[in-house]
Amino acid sequence: MGLSKIEKIFFYGCIQEALQSYELNKLNHFVQHRGFNRLDHCIAVALISYKLGLLFDIDIDARSMIRGALMHDFYLYDWRNQTGRKGGMFHCFTHPQEACNTAAEHFEINSLEQNIILRHMWPLTVVPPTCYEALIVSLADKYCTIKEVLRSRKNFQRTAIIAELNSNGSKAAV
Repeated sequence: MGLSKIEKIFFYGCIQEALQSYELNKLNHFVQHRGFNRLDHCIAVALISYKLGLLFDIDIDARSMIRGALMHDFYLYDWRNQTGRKGGMFHCFTHPQEACNTAAEHFEINSLEQNIILRHMWPLTVVPPTCYEALIVSLADKYCTIKEVLRSRKNFQRTAIIAELNSNGSKAAV
């Protein structure tokens, strides 16, 4: 599903400020899945979430959904070797809280964005999403993770996302 020029401009407007953050850009240095860095993963999840929201044609806060998706894995440690990690439980259960804490430390995030970040690992985390936006991000995260693990790089690298956003004249500098 392609985006219209207006949809591309809206999407980029939702992520532009956050992408200028030094702290968020640290995610470039962490591998997420099979060679994909964490920032590219988060951008892909945000884009797929937005597309799903449009496809489902339901009443959602698209801006908060995109921002929550962008920050859903905003933790600053390598989950493979636990370097820099706080806490002793399994990463899959604890990183949503870590990501939410990091996002709140560096950005003003609203309660919907917090819910999205905290619930994106459902059903591994027992508390289910309580809004459409969080459910959509949870689904988009699983879709992107499967694509990355299977190494289907098409349209999941930042260069492909930028190219998609830039088609039809919008100028993204993601």
